[in-house]
Amino acid sequence: MGVTGEIYIIVAVMIMHSPVTIGIAGGTGCGKSTVSNAIIERVGVQKISYLLHDAYYRDLSHMSKMERDLVDFDQPDALETALMVRHLETLKDGHPVEMPIYDFAQHIRTPETIRIDPRRVIIVDGVLIYADEKLRDLMDVRIYVDTDPDIRFIRRLQRDMNQRGRTVESVMQQYLATVRPGHIRFVEATKSFADVIIVGGGQNEVAIDMVVGWINSLMTDGK
Repeated sequence: MGVTGEIYIIVAVMIMHSPVTIGIAGGTGCGKSTVSNAIIERVGVQKISYLLHDAYYRDLSHMSKMERDLVDFDQPDALETALMVRHLETLKDGHPVEMPIYDFAQHIRTPETIRIDPRRVIIVDGVLIYADEKLRDLMDVRIYVDTDPDIRFIRRLQRDMNQRGRTVESVMQQYLATVRPGHIRFVEATKSFADVIIVGGGQNEVAIDMVVGWINSLMTDGK
């Protein structure tokens, strides 16, 4: 685990009076969700607001399915990040928001939303959350989950086939056409913005324990 600026992070977070916002970024399949869920489970779901950048992909219902399938979803403009910024600001101000629900098989937003209530800690999870300056600046602690590319590809392949109804051929084609180039251009470059780098994703129990320790210290001190 990288610990650049570790003391600064702890001090900076401890003096905050507004909700503490923790960003968790990294390439597709790196284990962001595993890390996020491990933190939420150990700290308590009632203490953490959880925002997923994936929920903010743009609604493409005005396009045909064939046109949607050709869209590059691995670059920042594919997401409505401005809406996420507004939602995060609203949560930090102590008000609930309605997070979109995205249908990845059809590339459209569903009519339903998920109510996210304000909590003492806000976790923001997403591949491209550090690519946008406004969103990045709302993070009090920035975590980057770093996992080997071959492991990430295998995880993405399994996820897209099992959860999103994709074929092996379609996943491989998308990975080579947009996912890998997008990672190099837009994701890998944002690693430099991270305060902490977690190597190995959800398997890095030491790193997760440290993050959980920071959060629990906030709860204990009542900051």
